[in-house]
Amino acid sequence: MQSQRLNKLPPYLFAELDRKKKALLAKGADLIDLSIGDPDIETPPHIVKALRESVGDKRFHRYPPYNGIPEFREAAVQYMKRRFNASLDVNSEILTLIGSKEGIYHTPFALANPGDAILVPSPGYPVYSTAAILAGCAVHEMPLKWENNFLPDFSLIPKDIIKRAKILFLNYPNNPTSAVATKDFFAGAVEFARQNNILLCHDAAYVEIAYDGLKAPSIFEVEGAKEVAVEFHSLSKTFNMTGWRIGFVAGKAEAVSAIGKIKTNADSSATAFVQRAAAAALASDMKCVEENCRIYKERREILAKGLKKIGLKVYDSSATFYVWASASPLPSPSRGEGEGEGDITSRLLEKSHIAATPGEGFGTYGKGYIRFSLSAPTERIKEAVERIS
Repeated sequence: MQSQRLNKLPPYLFAELDRKKKALLAKGADLIDLSIGDPDIETPPHIVKALRESVGDKRFHRYPPYNGIPEFREAAVQYMKRRFNASLDVNSEILTLIGSKEGIYHTPFALANPGDAILVPSPGYPVYSTAAILAGCAVHEMPLKWENNFLPDFSLIPKDIIKRAKILFLNYPNNPTSAVATKDFFAGAVEFARQNNILLCHDAAYVEIAYDGLKAPSIFEVEGAKEVAVEFHSLSKTFNMTGWRIGFVAGKAEAVSAIGKIKTNADSSATAFVQRAAAAALASDMKCVEENCRIYKERREILAKGLKKIGLKVYDSSATFYVWASASPLPSPSRGEGEGEGDITSRLLEKSHIAATPGEGFGTYGKGYIRFSLSAPTERIKEAVERIS
């Protein structure tokens, strides 16, 4: 027995993938998992050292402040200033999160009412839509198309939807496509949000995963963005801390406060000694992040070259640790015709023991694509290319 709101949710893509992967592993299969964005690289030693020191500090054994310990919030403020020249108030414009996913999920509950429209990118991170559905809101998918570099065209959104819209989710560098937005695009998004009284929520989880000289921008590099926007930051991908569950939301004070009110009733903030270690991460020289990006670049080149060789069309990018590929054309030996992305990912899993993610799991406009993650050792990426070939 479950609630009616749960019945409205589509099956969670990664849960179904996990079921299939576990079944194969139970049979002793040598599985190469390129499906989920969970870094295989260890958390940097200086962050682990800070955690070990903090665990023994009695100050961090009690409840932390609901908005997070001052040291972490101050580190977040300094990081945003140093990296993006964004000035933020440590008390009203920064809120500690138990990972950015949690904050994104709570946003429709804090800032929209049942029946309001939530604008989400498609393909896009599934939580944007599932959070809206559970909050009783209407989801409107904005198509992200290859020919537009996977950027939404706001002029295509129906006027009646815009009138009902309360929240606009964006995510660049993008999961799953790996596309990158320019400051000019962000400026247009900020103006669209301002004109239509919509809160712009930018998910910046991959902002530091970039190479080839790319420095991905923040929404706050646009003048006046703080008046209409919040930005979600995660340490998960930047510092290989997915299991630590730590991040923050920054920006428009009223929105940050509203999310904080939801959290006050839902949790008691992130673990204090994790926040202390996360502060050390944000204050570091980021050399560890540069090394991560060097590794991802190498892996991307290996995988992209292999996929192109067998006939898949690969989107070229210098950001994230994903490779986004068109599922066609790829002939099936058994049928002699092109396959959909679900067919291909199933065949990869069953025949080659390689797990990838079908694009349709990221929304209507993800259909026809496959997402490969680079969060596996380089030698395993090479082996995956050989198996696929």
